[in-house]
Amino acid sequence: MALRPDEFYEHARAAADGELRLPLARMTSWEISPFEPKGLRVAPLRPPVLPEPERHGEDPANCDLCRARDEGIWFNERWRLAQVTGVGVPLVLMLYSRDHYDMADLSDEMAAELGVLSTHIVRHVQALPHISRAHVYRIGDGAAHLHIWFFARPEGQAQLYGSWMPVWDDLLPEYPADVADADAGAVADALVTSYGGRRSATDEQMHV
Repeated sequence: MALRPDEFYEHARAAADGELRLPLARMTSWEISPFEPKGLRVAPLRPPVLPEPERHGEDPANCDLCRARDEGIWFNERWRLAQVTGVGVPLVLMLYSRDHYDMADLSDEMAAELGVLSTHIVRHVQALPHISRAHVYRIGDGAAHLHIWFFARPEGQAQLYGSWMPVWDDLLPEYPADVADADAGAVADALVTSYGGRRSATDEQMHV
């Protein structure tokens, strides 16, 4: 059984200094870290907040992602793929369920679809020129509606390896929108060919 919130806080607090600051993470000494350890310090540890605040869209009637079910670059009956704009890496895509589900709510059939569909998206992102890897993330603390992130890592940029890439994305200047839009369209077109679906929410469904 996991530690209770108060037990977890006391366990972590025992490792903190007098200002409740934990030591720097080992990740800050990795060569892919965007920060030099010298001068960095950890924010003070805060006690648990209970009950936790609601995530956006806990009530489907107030869920912006439900209202956006017809927005994106690729669709089928149960899923939609959208491009995240204004990012620093070459391409960021987001896969959503069109209806209101969180990951734990998916049926086995939808969970299987999510796995296969995610694999197709990764293949198509990694097939883009000058893209070496597609990173896939599911967090879920901000919104209750299922959303899966796909980040394209640019070829040759070794500092963008691994778990620091979303931080680098936030630090980098905005990537040229015309290039990102063209690559997003290429991924969506390839997905129609390999998986089915359609480019518009209103187009007739296409199958392979």
